[in-house]
Amino acid sequence: MREGADHLGSMERIFTSLADLVWGAPLLVLLLGGGTYFLFYSRLMPLKYIRHAVRILLGRYDNPLEEGQINHYQALSTALAATVGMGNISGVAIAITMGGPGAIFWMWVSAILGVTTKYFTCTLAVMFRGRDSRGEIQGGPMYFIVEGLGRKWRPMAVFFSMMGMIGVLPMFQANQLTQAIRDLVLVPAGVQVGFASNLVSGLIFSSLVALVVFGGIKRIGKVTGRLVPFMVVLYVLSVLYIIFSNPDRIIPGLALIFRDAFTAESVLGGSLGALVVTGVRRGAFSNEAGIGTAPMAHGAAKTNEPVREGLVAMLGPVVDTIIVCTMTALALIITGVWNSGESDGITLTADAFRTGIPGAGIYLLIASVTIFALSTMLAFPYYGTKCFSFIFGARYSNLYKWFYILSIPLGATATLGAVVGIIDSAYALMAFPTMLSALLLSPHVMRASRDYFRRLDQGRGRSTGSKPDPGSNTAKQVNENRGSKTAGHSHPGRTR
Repeated sequence: MREGADHLGSMERIFTSLADLVWGAPLLVLLLGGGTYFLFYSRLMPLKYIRHAVRILLGRYDNPLEEGQINHYQALSTALAATVGMGNISGVAIAITMGGPGAIFWMWVSAILGVTTKYFTCTLAVMFRGRDSRGEIQGGPMYFIVEGLGRKWRPMAVFFSMMGMIGVLPMFQANQLTQAIRDLVLVPAGVQVGFASNLVSGLIFSSLVALVVFGGIKRIGKVTGRLVPFMVVLYVLSVLYIIFSNPDRIIPGLALIFRDAFTAESVLGGSLGALVVTGVRRGAFSNEAGIGTAPMAHGAAKTNEPVREGLVAMLGPVVDTIIVCTMTALALIITGVWNSGESDGITLTADAFRTGIPGAGIYLLIASVTIFALSTMLAFPYYGTKCFSFIFGARYSNLYKWFYILSIPLGATATLGAVVGIIDSAYALMAFPTMLSALLLSPHVMRASRDYFRRLDQGRGRSTGSKPDPGSNTAKQVNENRGSKTAGHSHPGRTR
């Protein structure tokens, strides 16, 4: 028994060390520096059209005849199902446990820069779409690497896909959902917990996920489109109740975040560098800007206008990190649980709900955690399947789905440290090809952006008859990918 525990401890240390290694200065420079470059290179252009982005999201420009698999709303819902999840509940708790309240400030920084990062990467996901071995149109970093940079860059696309198959495994979600059910349901009920109970929980989760994921992206899009609004409203209302039940602690809580962001008083060793790394790591896990998962969802959108999908995608970090993560952090700080006891992960958030909403809080959290975790586990296999199909062919994609489903019990029975180490390492390695290719292809995004916003500003609701921009999705797909006679720019201001 002791040997088994020692072995698990050694594995956890290995994965944790690997995650710490890859999340070093080069990756931080790439994510933060790349995001800063996108922000200034675009001259804040996309941010001026947030209202237009909301109109796109509401379906004002949907056209079912355009190529793709899901509409704008379903694309964002699928992306949010993967991002607005356990990273917002237990990920924030882990960030504060590891780095103190100041880590939240650096999560904000990564999210603000992530807005333009997602705009560029998700515009590219539609601009340089390719086709899988079945001839179905697909998008994502592996496709815009090959279609945008050329076939000689395929090794980098394959590397991204290999890391993607690991990074989107649902082990973290399964681990934290299992921990929540164990600590909040089974233990209070007097049920004996351990490896067996964790395994049973994992098997139940894997069965539920299997019912949906074998239905493909359309079924996933429909399910997440219904789950995401409900889960966000339920969780947000619960956290807002905790926050505004203690109005006198809101300003001091925010002040603590800002003060601790630069003093690093709550970090082990007091290292500001360690604090920045913690915040950016958890921010990347939360909103995934620059990692490359969201472009795979947005690349499936039914649109021939790449910029439209980029505009919709940039709303993700705002909802995910700026709003939801901040509220979770305030709940942890306001209730005072963040620095009391030995709790971490989902258990720490449970302490905040138990303190902030006596009686009903635990049940609201259980409902939120269940929906958050399951919605993420429903969205992630779509990403992993895309990565698998890119390398091995679409007809073998069900093999990855089985591998994905079998990893759920593995995550449910593993230690939190090992799971976080594995996923963090894969995420970091996914970011390198995503950000490097996006930086190299960014001039195409700027040409398409200037063309799109010019047409939008020139005449809302009427066609200008402008020709496709050479760097736009339409020109690229007409010339190289689709050869469709019907493909062409629609006027951005036309409601369809």
